[in-house]
Amino acid sequence: MKRISQALLLCSALYPPAAHATPTPHADGPFYRHDLLALHKNLVEIPSLSGTEEDAALFLQEYLGNQNYSVELQPIPAGLNTGSNATCNVLAWPTARKPSTADFKLLITSHIDVVPPYIPYKTTPSGPITPDTLISGRGSVDAKASLAAQLIALSTLLSSESISPSDVMLLFVVGEETSGLGMKEFSRRSRSSSKVSLFGSSSDEKQYRFASAIFGEPTENKLACGHKGITNGIVRSRGKAGHSGYPQLGKSANEVLIRSLHTILNTDLGSSERYGNTTVNIGVLEGGVAANVIPKSASARLAVRVASGSQKEGHKDVIAKIEHILKETDGDALSSEWFGGYGPVKCKCEVDGFETMVASYGTDVPNLEGGHTSYLYGPGSILVAHGDDEGLRVRDLEEAVEGIGS
Repeated sequence: MKRISQALLLCSALYPPAAHATPTPHADGPFYRHDLLALHKNLVEIPSLSGTEEDAALFLQEYLGNQNYSVELQPIPAGLNTGSNATCNVLAWPTARKPSTADFKLLITSHIDVVPPYIPYKTTPSGPITPDTLISGRGSVDAKASLAAQLIALSTLLSSESISPSDVMLLFVVGEETSGLGMKEFSRRSRSSSKVSLFGSSSDEKQYRFASAIFGEPTENKLACGHKGITNGIVRSRGKAGHSGYPQLGKSANEVLIRSLHTILNTDLGSSERYGNTTVNIGVLEGGVAANVIPKSASARLAVRVASGSQKEGHKDVIAKIEHILKETDGDALSSEWFGGYGPVKCKCEVDGFETMVASYGTDVPNLEGGHTSYLYGPGSILVAHGDDEGLRVRDLEEAVEGIGS
């Protein structure tokens, strides 16, 4: 109960805005450049590694409140996320009061968590900002660039009365980089018929419905036609320990595991014209205790990007193929454990004026249930998003604003 109270207290506080000077833009930029760069800078300067997003959520609460939005923080208590602290999704509506309706034409959403390690905000070269200025830092691309562009684009649309405030809902979620918990919790709670909140008290949470949803992720300002699915698993190998000088008296768990992994990597696990080949990343290998000891146990952690089948069943087909390989290699020594997943995810991309692409990374698109049309769009490249060189040009941010606003 104490943890729950702390979560609720956390989500009622205000985060003071960052007191850092915003680089001075050239006068020949778009009218919104200063606001766009200031917002992006503030967001990037707030560390928000997955599980520690509370400061970013509270900053957004104050920022949106100052823009006359109605804002609600949806707490996710410690223990459900990957960090030690409570975190909050941010729900907002461009109206002074929260709408009484639960039906909206458009949901605009992105995530506020980033991968480690934190990298400070930086502009290169120093001096006045131009379209070619490089902005770098953790989250500068994935996905705080999308978030900033979305908010500025919506502001321009509202100011020009191109969109009605009552048509739009904003959702900025936590945990996308790890488990997708923030979006899953929002989806679960918004579709539930129960009026009891996560904390056991009465709640006015609605069953939100949307005609369309724009998901902010780095797509190089192209509309993504979808992305590969994913499943994660562990392959384990059991052997018999012994002296390395007498291999015939033992059984190497490492050797059995390596043979199975070699076959997995060289087997067609599924492919399609749109998404290409299913790929396997062997992220972690563990096995053995010493060079002169026949290893008794070994394991490999896999991330499989699924390119074939349906969103609901595609990952199950891949798992079945891998388990067949394990059985054929050594069914007595090998076993596996899998942690859910999904097959390829389709998004709408047939829109005049936009280039298209297909992503190989995962997103929150499959974590939001409903009959809405999904669009995946945002500035920056995924190829630098998780690296030490994460960054994008000012022109990329501005093109995203124009793209969303179109």
